[in-house]
Amino acid sequence: MFFYIFLLFIVLQRFAELVYAKRNEKYLLSRGAVEYDKKGYKLIVIMHTCFFISLILEKIYFKRELSEYWIIFFIIFAAAQMLRYLAIVSLGKFWNTKIIVLSGSSLIKKGPYSFLKHPNYIAVITEILVIPLIFSCYITCIIFSALNIFVLIRRIKIEEAALGIPERSEGSYR
Repeated sequence: MFFYIFLLFIVLQRFAELVYAKRNEKYLLSRGAVEYDKKGYKLIVIMHTCFFISLILEKIYFKRELSEYWIIFFIIFAAAQMLRYLAIVSLGKFWNTKIIVLSGSSLIKKGPYSFLKHPNYIAVITEILVIPLIFSCYITCIIFSALNIFVLIRRIKIEEAALGIPERSEGSYR
């Protein structure tokens, strides 16, 4: 039962984030912002959708149970959530699930961005890793952690180029 409640929580959370992102997207585009990498965004959506499908199928098909270390993984998940929402709050109207850049806007250097380059992506990497581990879904953990790293490396390169950030830049940005 915990699995389904936890999963429902995450799905509702993601839905709320998409609503917030859509509002921010409309705001930014109305001010002349430009969206980058539309095809890559579709890949991310597909990957995340497949992650949840894989998680459910592995849990059911292999009759996975809560890990004996689930509380540790849950605490790590909660910490990632805090980092994720600190990043979202810090970016405010600039936070989005897409790469949308408003020319002339300054890079965000507050909150977790004052000491991490990509705190939201660190949170996502952590979530994709520990959510399956909570429920002993090791196949989903391995496959989607690897896919997620591949997708994020690509996305970060595109995002940094769109923001005009040199590849080896020091400092923080949105």
